[in-house]
Amino acid sequence: MKHAWSRRKFLAGSSLLFAPWVLLPGRVAALTPFERTRPARLRLSLAAYSFRDYFKDSTHQRAVGPANSSTKTIDMFDFVDYCAAQGCDGAELTSYYFPKTLDKAYLIKLKRHCFLRGIAVSGTAVGNTFTLPPGEKRDEQIRSVKQWVDYAAILGAPHIRVFAGDIQRGSTAADAQKLCIAGLEECGDYAGQQGIFLGIENHGGIVAEAAGLLEIVRAVHSPWVGINLDGGNFHSDDPYKDFAACAPYTVNVQLKADVQRRGQKAEPADLKRQLQALRGVNYQGYVALEYESAEDPWKAVPPLLHQLHDLCNES
Repeated sequence: MKHAWSRRKFLAGSSLLFAPWVLLPGRVAALTPFERTRPARLRLSLAAYSFRDYFKDSTHQRAVGPANSSTKTIDMFDFVDYCAAQGCDGAELTSYYFPKTLDKAYLIKLKRHCFLRGIAVSGTAVGNTFTLPPGEKRDEQIRSVKQWVDYAAILGAPHIRVFAGDIQRGSTAADAQKLCIAGLEECGDYAGQQGIFLGIENHGGIVAEAAGLLEIVRAVHSPWVGINLDGGNFHSDDPYKDFAACAPYTVNVQLKADVQRRGQKAEPADLKRQLQALRGVNYQGYVALEYESAEDPWKAVPPLLHQLHDLCNES
């Protein structure tokens, strides 16, 4: 017992983890805003999802092929090369676009390629559901996330984007929330053993609104869980207000070209305003462009990356 208390006390004072939680009597600590010292540091990355229609092994590829573009296809090595050519600091390697048969040799080869191109693996992203009731299907979701923790450790990725899920049939919002929190804590504990953060994304379902997302994150008792803050996924009356409210708990950021307010059409995102919100909480980490708009990404992504590069490096 004394050993466990000493370890928690050490972690609570660790400048490396910025004391993102408070100690509660008799239990593991609940998450509080990350306390980062000035100044903010914003590092530019690009999400592989931006080119989802072009990956050779993509499970998200359109059956009729990409719109407004050639039939060009790429693999993860090509994507890393593209990130290097565009002057990115990192690459977010979305799990959907890895070979269906994945082994350690492939991951090490890709890690070597990233290093030689001067590209850090800013993270990866999985598609999961934590709101499933106890049983085989839920167990498989947990196993999958933990497996990608192992893969991320080999790649040297410090972060994995995860989802929450929807309210399941016959369940309630309260049930879904409890199941999500339990899944985040179990997988967060496993990820923390390998020094990897899990970031739950504001991705519809029970985390479509900032209030619901924050309620879950604040209830999670793991210093290795935070928010993967997506700048285009709040469809509220004021998406920028919601973005700023979640920024203190953020461990990774994905920005989109557009935002869409409740009941309105999509409009160009005010990227500068979003980055100002991150600077306001001294965010230090990756800002990944995740392009989802209709225009051909081969044409649209380079100018967006150029704009983000300048905004990230503003003094």
